[in-house]
Amino acid sequence: MSIVFDENLDLFCLETANTSYIIGLADHRTFVGHVYYGKRVRGQDLRYLLRTGEAPFVPSENERERCSFYDTFPSEYSGNGVGDYRESSIAVRTQAGQHAVMPTYVSYEITDQKPQLPGLPSAFDREHTAQTLILHCRDEVLQLDVDLYYTVFEENDMITRSVRISNQSKEAVYLTKAYSACLDMDDDAYEMLTLHGSWARERQMDRRPLGYGKTSVGSIRGESSHQEHPFMAWMKSSTTQTSGEVYAMHFIYSGNFIAQLEKSQFDSIRAVMGIHPADFSWKLESEESFYTPEAVLTFSAEGLGKMTRNFHDFYRNHLIRSKYRNQKRPILINNWEATYFDFNTEKLLDIAKLASQYGIEMLVMDDGWFGHRNDDSTSLGDWFVNEKKLPGGLNYLVDEVNKLGMKFGIWMEPEMISPDSELYKEHPDWAIAVKGRTGTLSRNQYVLDFSRKDVRDCIYEKIRAILSSANIEYVKWDMNRQLTDLGSLALPADRQGELSHRYVLGVYEMQERLTRDFPDLLLENCSGGGARFDPGMLYYSPQIWCSDDTDAIERLGIQEGTALIYPLSAMGAHVSDCPNHTVGRNTPFKTRGEVALAGTFGYELDITKIAKEEQEQIPQQTAMYHKYNDLVREGDYYRIASYRENHFYDCYMVVSKDKKEALVTFVTVHARPNYHSLKVRLQGLNPNLDYRLEGEMENECVYGGDLLMNAGMLVPSEQGDYRSYLYQFVADKLTEEKKECKINLN
Repeated sequence: MSIVFDENLDLFCLETANTSYIIGLADHRTFVGHVYYGKRVRGQDLRYLLRTGEAPFVPSENERERCSFYDTFPSEYSGNGVGDYRESSIAVRTQAGQHAVMPTYVSYEITDQKPQLPGLPSAFDREHTAQTLILHCRDEVLQLDVDLYYTVFEENDMITRSVRISNQSKEAVYLTKAYSACLDMDDDAYEMLTLHGSWARERQMDRRPLGYGKTSVGSIRGESSHQEHPFMAWMKSSTTQTSGEVYAMHFIYSGNFIAQLEKSQFDSIRAVMGIHPADFSWKLESEESFYTPEAVLTFSAEGLGKMTRNFHDFYRNHLIRSKYRNQKRPILINNWEATYFDFNTEKLLDIAKLASQYGIEMLVMDDGWFGHRNDDSTSLGDWFVNEKKLPGGLNYLVDEVNKLGMKFGIWMEPEMISPDSELYKEHPDWAIAVKGRTGTLSRNQYVLDFSRKDVRDCIYEKIRAILSSANIEYVKWDMNRQLTDLGSLALPADRQGELSHRYVLGVYEMQERLTRDFPDLLLENCSGGGARFDPGMLYYSPQIWCSDDTDAIERLGIQEGTALIYPLSAMGAHVSDCPNHTVGRNTPFKTRGEVALAGTFGYELDITKIAKEEQEQIPQQTAMYHKYNDLVREGDYYRIASYRENHFYDCYMVVSKDKKEALVTFVTVHARPNYHSLKVRLQGLNPNLDYRLEGEMENECVYGGDLLMNAGMLVPSEQGDYRSYLYQFVADKLTEEKKECKINLN
């Protein structure tokens, strides 16, 4: 049993393979307090950690200092406006205009199943090994039920949290804040780690000391955003990839969010995560319930690397649903950087014919195939084929591509509408807008009001008709602007604050319908590149467009930050043209291929125009993908070195679950003069196994796993920037005559 309640001690113990999460009831089972989260401990009396034996004492013993008690008690879900001056987890507005709310404990349930959240992506438990604790709490004054959900995934060291808020009164109440998780603990000179960025610079790692007050990241852009990511971790300054304690939270949600650490005057920390309260309200009618999105919590005592592998395994096994979850994805070529809007059937087939000869398995037709779209100013919403570009329509093009032995995919942007479109002429009220204000364009487009069922139904039928018209096996679902001018002509005045959340729920509903109606479809989400790269999207699509920056060197940092929490199989990664269209850098074709190997592999260039020597490398790269993909997709990821930190090289590796195979990727970003070879210590190998280095070497050598991890291997110093190296190690049977050699990989 991973969840146990000790009736005598009033303690709930949630145990994973390596961690304990302990909740205590205080003051005659009135208050739900956080006791402990960390390395697994034996069952014993931990109530002293609540400090209820210290001043200001519990209210039943010292009513005079009730306010002080609330402001210091380590709460599992903090109330609002009753004395706790730290960040609240929930806030309301009643019909009388009051904001106070204080849920207290009523009862509990323990169930051997993982409840799903209505209308929301959430973790699942197909193997029926998870357990869920439900703490039923209630504000008696408001007659508001607040149920705290904790699901324990024991083998993954993961705990998910969500909340159901139910109005049992006879009049409506307005939620103005509804977080998914709250965690109070003592500070230990922690540092905070988050992911920030912008377009073409997504998920850059930022680690900084935690000071007094509130330190937060968030988005109010209607999506999880390029700028911030719904993730935070906190750890000691001594924590590294391989050692030290790490706490982390990640949010399974694609809209506005907040992730915050607050250090109090008593050196305690309150961690909260949930829907951002800015511009949020939700009218909760009598007998109605509101479900918060799910937050994922993990703890590692073995550094950031173990945290990473916890997330990777959890998302692969308990979040991704696609039939492609455990399958090799087809190698695709996307025509965006090859042609932009300037293409026709003949041009696409020219690319496909050559691509098919080189082992590329799918052609993806990007933006510009519909309406009268020849640039980004028109036609979004007009989801019908532009036959001036594609004579004979989609069916002819797809059939011709299929005859080449290739699959076919298509780009769409279903959430958007162009002012210059037939759809906008018919339904200008379908765009999100504030009545009486001039709408704010971005990329010459507005956002459709997906809070409206009539809008969703219309757009979905257009999508379904397109996908049913030909053998389309892949969809790139894009979203190229963020939300602003928040207003819906379909929502009443007292529900306008629901728009942002209803919009996200609408997107989820659309993608749920799409994956249900087309179960064999490979869906790849995208948002201006990597703006909506989040666990919510991962629930519907097994891979997400990682970034519009396809430069191999820039991708080192982007992929490092992404791989910190996402499995490599989730990252769309492509070989693009040089000079790179984003930064103008020239990088060897070999390096572009080997960097893109750490993801779902593909191409984004006009292969009919690249140099012959580069064309000739494509069959080698596609063969390389097939050789290594099972390992990359399913193996354990280890970060060896970061170009972001050392400023001259990058190194990471993937090790198979049985530790019999490993692939090391090394990239020299900046060559250095007059340096010896570089010693690199590998990770994750079996110290008792010997490993043979595969490859074109004059003298193949066998090395002990203990030697490679402790003494390391030597990577030669060579002239030239942006050079990459792949090293494959395979477990070797012990032989009587093992070669003696220097650990020098020349």
